[in-house]
Amino acid sequence: MFERRYLPVVVVLLVGLLAAVVALWAVDRATIKPSSAATGGSMSKDKYQWKLVTTWPKNLPGLGAAPENFARYVEEMSDGRLSIRVYGAGEIVPAFEVFDAVAQGVAEMGHGAAYYWKGKIPAAVFYTAVPFGMTAQEINGWLHYGDGLTLWRELYAPFGVIPFAGGSTGVQMAGWFNQELRSAEDLKGLKMRIPGLAGEVFDASGGTAVRIAGGEVYTSMQTGVIDAVEWVGPYNDRTLGLNEVAEYYYYPGWHEPGAMLEFTVNEQALSALPKDLQAIVEYAARAANQSMLDEFTARNNESLRTLLASGTKLRALPDDVLQVLYNNSLVALDALVENDPMAQKIARSYTAFAKDVRAYHEISERAFLNARDKVLPPVDLTGQ
Repeated sequence: MFERRYLPVVVVLLVGLLAAVVALWAVDRATIKPSSAATGGSMSKDKYQWKLVTTWPKNLPGLGAAPENFARYVEEMSDGRLSIRVYGAGEIVPAFEVFDAVAQGVAEMGHGAAYYWKGKIPAAVFYTAVPFGMTAQEINGWLHYGDGLTLWRELYAPFGVIPFAGGSTGVQMAGWFNQELRSAEDLKGLKMRIPGLAGEVFDASGGTAVRIAGGEVYTSMQTGVIDAVEWVGPYNDRTLGLNEVAEYYYYPGWHEPGAMLEFTVNEQALSALPKDLQAIVEYAARAANQSMLDEFTARNNESLRTLLASGTKLRALPDDVLQVLYNNSLVALDALVENDPMAQKIARSYTAFAKDVRAYHEISERAFLNARDKVLPPVDLTGQ
């Protein structure tokens, strides 16, 4: 009797309670912050603006394209949450002060070549080029699948700077000369713009190495401040008009067989970013690194043909010149690592990786190129 009398009342109370629970749940859902999954992996929609200073003239094709591409990749992948403005050499700091600017927080990022900091960090030369060393493909392997990148970051850690691979030119040219090289004797007395460890090698071979930023090389050749200059290769050299101030163009690029550039990031600035933006910086650098090598591969041959059509005289370095340069490269490397434990550590890693990868490339890259040359018509560099 009791159950029948009060059953409707109980049902009404239960329905009301359920409605109240649903209402509270709805309010809670309306006020709770979205999860990281709902916001694309980030708890913050804050926007960040960075400065990126470079060692190159603004918008220089090839070298200058890498930081611009990087900034665009970051902007697109972050949906505008991280925007990066690129400044050319001299706009905020001179070319050779880029590393210090990043270390001191004047700019959050830099783009340049590690061997420019040789006076401050001697072992940095391993991260641009080693004479007669590894190619771009081999260096990328060492960095990303050996311990090259780990050691690079250990090298820069005391300065509060984190490095990333920042693009490669591939094998460069030996440079532009105002006189023909017939033997190693012709190196003596030559003043040449050639940086890094190769500059020491050139000095030891009888010449004089001169340290000049990219924006000054044309004028320096034109006015006779230097007698020769190495810059990059046909694509960038044609852009700078070096064929207008020198007659002879020599190959191969013994000094920079796979010149690697770098992105440098201020450690505190990177740590202040949300985790997803930190990842975007890392993977945008990886993409820009590959993109530069792709661009040089695509553009160099066309540019070389244009240079040859303009009257440039293409020459191979004589064998005795290469031998002298190689011998002095060994001496320079020994001197570099002699009293520098970090340089010794990097040199051991670099040398071991180079030995292994060279062994495999004997039966892969080199064997294929030799086989291809046997079955295809001879290469015509004139384009006629």
